[in-house]
Amino acid sequence: MVTIVPKTKSGKWSVGLILAMPILFFTGGFLANTLYKEVAADSIIGDLTGRPLLSLSMLAGIASGVSAFVTGIVAFIRQKERALLVYLSIAFGGMLVLLLLGEVFVSH
Repeated sequence: MVTIVPKTKSGKWSVGLILAMPILFFTGGFLANTLYKEVAADSIIGDLTGRPLLSLSMLAGIASGVSAFVTGIVAFIRQKERALLVYLSIAFGGMLVLLLLGEVFVSH
């Protein structure tokens, strides 16, 4: 039976992490438009030292999305979680993982 709200701890974590992802991305975008107007550095290390709040909020958003995907898969397979919000968490986290894989393996 499919419910809306997850019942397992892993399912709840998955939903919480996927909800945190856009908040962290919005925070990073807000910082980019207000606090950090200068040009980006050539590397992640340069961005971390020059614009730490922006870099860390974006990296935390990515980590949150990937963690939500993995936690959702674990809740689905191991704990038999069948909540709609967990399915959505897996879907959005999976799209982020596909985007990241495309960025790494496809040349521009």
